[in-house]
Amino acid sequence: MRKFSTFIILILFPIVTFGQDNTDSLLKNLDQTLNEYQFYLNRKETKINKIKSLLKLTSSDNQKQAIYDNLYVEYKSYQSDSALVYARKSVATSLKIKNPEKTNLSVLNVASIMATLGMYKESIDMLETVDVKLTPTIKGTYYWTNRIVYGNLADYATSIQEKINYNLLSKQYRDSAIAYFPTESRLFCIAKSDQLMDQNQYDQSLKILEEFFSKTPNQDPDKAVIAYIISEVYQLKKDQDQEKKWLVISAISDLQLVKKENISLRKLAFIMYEQGDFDSAYKYIKRSLEDALFCNAKLRTYEISKMLPIINEAYQHKNETIRKQLILFLISAGVLTLFLLGALLLLFKQMKKLANAQKAIRLANTKLSQLNTELNEINERLNQTNTTLAEASLLKEIYIGRYMDQCSDYIAKLDEYGRKLSVMATAGKMNELVKMVKSNVHIEKELKEFYTNFDQTFLQLFPNFIEEFSELIIDKEVLHLKHGELLNTELRIVALIRLGIKDSIKIAEFLRYSVSTIYNYRSQLKNKSLGPREEFESKVMLIGTSNKN
Repeated sequence: MRKFSTFIILILFPIVTFGQDNTDSLLKNLDQTLNEYQFYLNRKETKINKIKSLLKLTSSDNQKQAIYDNLYVEYKSYQSDSALVYARKSVATSLKIKNPEKTNLSVLNVASIMATLGMYKESIDMLETVDVKLTPTIKGTYYWTNRIVYGNLADYATSIQEKINYNLLSKQYRDSAIAYFPTESRLFCIAKSDQLMDQNQYDQSLKILEEFFSKTPNQDPDKAVIAYIISEVYQLKKDQDQEKKWLVISAISDLQLVKKENISLRKLAFIMYEQGDFDSAYKYIKRSLEDALFCNAKLRTYEISKMLPIINEAYQHKNETIRKQLILFLISAGVLTLFLLGALLLLFKQMKKLANAQKAIRLANTKLSQLNTELNEINERLNQTNTTLAEASLLKEIYIGRYMDQCSDYIAKLDEYGRKLSVMATAGKMNELVKMVKSNVHIEKELKEFYTNFDQTFLQLFPNFIEEFSELIIDKEVLHLKHGELLNTELRIVALIRLGIKDSIKIAEFLRYSVSTIYNYRSQLKNKSLGPREEFESKVMLIGTSNKN
């Protein structure tokens, strides 16, 4: 989940930067980035380890020199000591491959990182070893490295005269570098905007910086640098809101790219301190100091060390104020507690009386609950009885209606049958008369019609009979019906049981079977029951009802 939220921040970073002027929203993103700092740190270490692993895969000095330069870039704003190690390795390797340009560039990297470590004399000594006449293509980089070294010396100088001299040298080297940088390059943008700021041409400086910032990818370490320089322009323009906004943007980029040698977060901490947000100021300056110590950036550590006591004192003052407020709150709470204790003593007596009354009420409620339970059981039995009576009434009503219809139908058929016999007797067709009287065809036809009528009536009353009955038995073979059958003999026996006809003699008479045959059928059905045999017919009686538990 945390990685996903981090991914969303990286995607939305440009949108937040350009489309949202709400500094509070940016500060929330900054705080979230601080909370997820370990994720970015792990990602940085993973990237460095991958680059280091490439050294084991190559024996080429050219490739090793390129990898050393890459490691220098990764360590430059992350861990200065390691950056110096790989810059020196790059120098040694470039000397082996006898490439003056790469050698000089590596020497300039050594000089630059020495300045970060506070090794100013050593840095200047390294710069003096570079012969730009042999490699004129690196003149811009050479002058710019000098500008960085003397700029750091100016920041670190305690004497005003030395500070002025170093600043003058720094600006001279900057102006010299501008002449050798391509106009579309990052260093030209930074150097030119710095020059315009010295000339108080702030809007022109902002135009160059903001245009370059919009073209810089989020993963580019220089994005934070450009944002920081923009904040400096707004500082000179006395626009603290915009200065604060761009410092936040720069700080977010620094933290996400794990640039521990940073300035933005430190300057932002001071602004938050001035605005009275001591918690944020303390948090930001603490992070800045930890990063500067890890990076071993001497100048940044020195600058932060001067600010830390101020912010720490304000933070402690705020804590002291909170402590006093807490003491006042505790005293107030203590007084209130005494009042509450008095009230509790008064309430205790009332509660004792109430407890006795509640005890009596509980006993009464228990008795009422028991009576209510008994009443509910009686009501449930009454409901079941009413349901059974209603069902029996419905069965009787339907079957009586069918019985009357069938009796009327049989009377009409007997009348017709009698007329046919009378006609035959009158006509003297005695042989045919005897044959018709002895024939069972008429009886079988009527029985078949009778059973069909019974099946239809029963399934009308219990439309889900077969499905519900199938849930009561293991062997489903009894459910297989022949073509045209609604119920077979086994199902008719179960249907009669469901209607309340449980006497095997009556069932045998109804179905025109022997009593022993009906008994065998019932035994076989019980043997196929899913549950106990003795509960089979009780469960049959529940078919078509809601009481199946």
